[in-house]
Amino acid sequence: MTKVTDPILINKTTVKNRLTMAPTVKFDYAGADGKVTDKHIEHYRERAAANCGLICVEATAVTPDGRFGPIHMGLWNDSQIEGHKQIVEVCHKYSTTMLIQLNHTGITSNPECGEAIGPSEVQVPLYASGGKEKFSRAMTIEEIHTMQERFVDAAIRAQKAGYDGVQLHGCHGYLINQFASKKTNIRTDEYGGSDENRARFGSEIIRTVREKCGSDFIISIRTTGIEPDIATAIKVAEEYVKAGCNYLQVSTGIEEWKDPTLKEEGEPYNLICKLGVRFHEHFKGRVPVSCVNSIMEPSLVNYLIENELVDTVDLGRALLADPAFCEATLAASKGELRPFVKCFNCPRCQYGPGMPHKCSAEMKRKA
Repeated sequence: MTKVTDPILINKTTVKNRLTMAPTVKFDYAGADGKVTDKHIEHYRERAAANCGLICVEATAVTPDGRFGPIHMGLWNDSQIEGHKQIVEVCHKYSTTMLIQLNHTGITSNPECGEAIGPSEVQVPLYASGGKEKFSRAMTIEEIHTMQERFVDAAIRAQKAGYDGVQLHGCHGYLINQFASKKTNIRTDEYGGSDENRARFGSEIIRTVREKCGSDFIISIRTTGIEPDIATAIKVAEEYVKAGCNYLQVSTGIEEWKDPTLKEEGEPYNLICKLGVRFHEHFKGRVPVSCVNSIMEPSLVNYLIENELVDTVDLGRALLADPAFCEATLAASKGELRPFVKCFNCPRCQYGPGMPHKCSAEMKRKA
């Protein structure tokens, strides 16, 4: 039986356990220059020190115009490498494997940062347009290739900073996801139409990163598990794997669900988490797969791993509330109890854009 304490080989890197930190953006940590701050370094150091096996550093912009906002961390120029190097060095001291998530917001780009561009001219979601009717501009083939180069350039900088690999942000409605989705990609050229063509934007990035960064570098993608259905999402992910992706971290995309937080009868995890389970069934033995969403109890983490439903478990809010969640989960797998401050599951997590970092559970822990 697999245990959460067991190491796992991802590509050629041994991750010390099955606990991974999901990328969660620290919206008020960076400055306008997009550089790493001391707050970032301490934030990740604290989680590495608490025995997190793999940390995926938050969504990091590959161009200034693809940020969530004017104070969003980036890797679009060489001057930003040094700060990331400090994050990696301090976390590697605890033998934590380090990835960084690379992203461009595409049609949801913050208007303070840049133009809403994407695979096609489609209506911009109201949350990204200030509630006004607005349409994105379709990228030209030349712009597509240039954007792919920006992702590759950022991956090369990540490798120079010492990261063990990168994660491409291919879900949650951002640019790579926009190319994969039939809702936002209505192109009729080689980047639209078939599942293979809609995956081409991300697949070509993966192939070039592999070429530039070598065979040892981990290339992960945080991919959508349903777009518009699980079967189609798996076909898109197959293209990423064929291109050289080593690790699938599964979440949601553009497709709207009635209530994805529901649980099916007899299952302790919700429908979003189940996407990772379904992907694991399909890719088992080929590439490792993770799941995510509302995993707040050590018992659920251990259930998922010990029943071999996934290879790793991504933790977001549980680790924002308290890094000790990792220690508690590892101890629970041995039948021991360790205290931790549980996420309060607030109706609106106060880690969103424009919000200060006032996680109620974190404030209780530090009181």
